[in-house]
Amino acid sequence: MGTIVKALLGALFAVAVAFYAHQIAGTGAHSGFLVLAALFGAYMAMNIGANDVANNVGPAVGAGALSIGGAIVIASIFEAGGALIAGGDVVGTIKKGIIDPAAFGGDPMLFVYAMSAALLAAALWLNLATWLKAPVSTTHSIVGGVLGGGIAAGGFAIVSWGTMGKIAASWVISPVLGGAIAAAFLYIIKSQILYKEDRIGAAKKVVPLLVSLMATAFLTYLTLKGLKHVWKDLTEIFGFLPQTKKPTLGVALILGLLGGVVTWVVVKPRVYRKVAGMSGERDEINMLFAIPLVFAAALLSFAHGANDVANAVGPLAAVNDALSNLAISKKAAIPLWVMVVGGVGISIGLALFGPRLIKTVGTEITELDQMRAFSIMMAAAITVVIASQLGLPVSSTHIAVGAVFGVGFLREWIDSKGDGDRQQELKAMEEKLASLKEERDACSNEDAAKKLALIEAHKAQKKKVKQLRKAIRETYVKRGMVKKIVAAWLITVPAAAVLSALIFFVLKGLGA
Repeated sequence: MGTIVKALLGALFAVAVAFYAHQIAGTGAHSGFLVLAALFGAYMAMNIGANDVANNVGPAVGAGALSIGGAIVIASIFEAGGALIAGGDVVGTIKKGIIDPAAFGGDPMLFVYAMSAALLAAALWLNLATWLKAPVSTTHSIVGGVLGGGIAAGGFAIVSWGTMGKIAASWVISPVLGGAIAAAFLYIIKSQILYKEDRIGAAKKVVPLLVSLMATAFLTYLTLKGLKHVWKDLTEIFGFLPQTKKPTLGVALILGLLGGVVTWVVVKPRVYRKVAGMSGERDEINMLFAIPLVFAAALLSFAHGANDVANAVGPLAAVNDALSNLAISKKAAIPLWVMVVGGVGISIGLALFGPRLIKTVGTEITELDQMRAFSIMMAAAITVVIASQLGLPVSSTHIAVGAVFGVGFLREWIDSKGDGDRQQELKAMEEKLASLKEERDACSNEDAAKKLALIEAHKAQKKKVKQLRKAIRETYVKRGMVKKIVAAWLITVPAAAVLSALIFFVLKGLGA
């Protein structure tokens, strides 16, 4: 499907949403701004699907556990399901509490301009990042959008700089924590299975435990993040659940552990049967992790749809509430049509434009197999659980991509200690470089011609060693991709903020 056709299909969805918004908005004085906000919300939802969802399925695709087509189908179903089933019916109108609603002076239209500008600015930035093949945080994009629109409406005093400081800290915390956890799990797999003489015996013991741990982590993550909006409804249906507004860590861990035990009971005999005819080759061990990766992709997508759909529909719901009540509320109801825009829009964006970022995360940073992808998915779930309990505003995108970095750098470190062909070649070249240096230093200054030749030979050899080191490093982690992605992370909030401020003044001019 060509780019133009994809763009037309996306535009058709956005126009359909705008038309529906026009039908329900009526002919009020400011009804046109609901239509605009709906258009921007549809555009934002598609961009979330195109950029953010790649983190949930990219590792499984890169490892060969899922085809791109299969990943898109699974992610689309579970993203939309998460949004519509567990996305909640109320949303905070000011994302992350980064600006003070009181600073709008009680003027709902200023608020409408700011939220609409935030939506369009975040969507434009995500669109550009997707085109550049840079996975960025959609949460940070909308935070930047709200920040810029808020500052344009009420000045810098409107901003909660403490909250912004925490968000800035997450630029470092998220990828480092995700990378460290992913590297730790990959090292466990390598040391406890691949480096053992009896790989089959080791796999029998370790693989069921790892898959059970994954089930525990994902069910805990799903309970905390994917069910928090509908927890109150669940407690009414299931009276044995604690009657709390949101699931607590204790409850989530209990459910996760129960799921882990059930998973161990189910998985252990299956692993025993699978390894019965194996010889212990790496590719055979890899296949033991394929099915867990499919479940991980589905669960991550469901939790993402339930939790992050607010990035698309939150500002739209806020605009709808402000125009309906002509007042600014801290909480806004999410009409069903608004949630449908978010859930369906994410799925459409993923189907039309998602493959670009799926390939980037899955294959263009480091080479992945099932064991490496398993470690990345584990890191994604565990890091979010840990960070949420510590009150750290981490980004799921930064965690997942940081985990990919961590796996690649661990591979590089382990192999640098080994004796592979390229490492042997590098050692031989380094020995020759050292020999040339000794010969150059020992050469008498009186034999100028010989010394000059040795100096030139040493320079040439040093250049060859440097090039080979770089080539070896690039086989593990593409440094150029790392630099581009990190740069995109750093400018996401300010770029979205500047765009939002400019759009705010345009919208304000239209409303005047």
